[in-house]
Amino acid sequence: MHRIGPPAQILTLALAFVAGCDVGATPATPPIVAGRANAPREVNLIAKDYSFLPPIVDLVPGETILLHVVNGGLEVHEAVIGDARVQAAWESAEAATLGAPPGPTPVVSVAPDLAGIRIVVRSGERVDIVWTVPTDPPDLWVGCHIPGHFDRGMQVPIRFVPPGSSPADVPTP
Repeated sequence: MHRIGPPAQILTLALAFVAGCDVGATPATPPIVAGRANAPREVNLIAKDYSFLPPIVDLVPGETILLHVVNGGLEVHEAVIGDARVQAAWESAEAATLGAPPGPTPVVSVAPDLAGIRIVVRSGERVDIVWTVPTDPPDLWVGCHIPGHFDRGMQVPIRFVPPGSSPADVPTP
């Protein structure tokens, strides 16, 4: 009778374990089911230094979402949702804080008709909001206007998709 020594047994077990872990191809992203007021769709937006993930936010016009904004970076970030006018207003307002002394982020504001949606998140923090997407939305973006962040790439487009679509089915804006 031939016995397998301990090193061969370990190698055999390791190979069996690795083979058992192979689950095949990565599953596709499931189709988007539009959120409703009583059951909002959860959408994650991760702010890093100096980018957002995902690189495109897919939303269904008229749906209600529960937006989780997570700051995975080391600095304070914000997620401003709005069209080009809203983004320009916040960029201008935040530019006024450039050179402020260290400490809490200075309070800034814009005219109510240019406010859009603004979520400020400190490092390691998560802020959740419920939002009903407009039914006939203009071109919207998410941007961070802490001085220098927008110019360094903290901006992503919002892509409006039909319910039941998968991100791979929809052309990139």
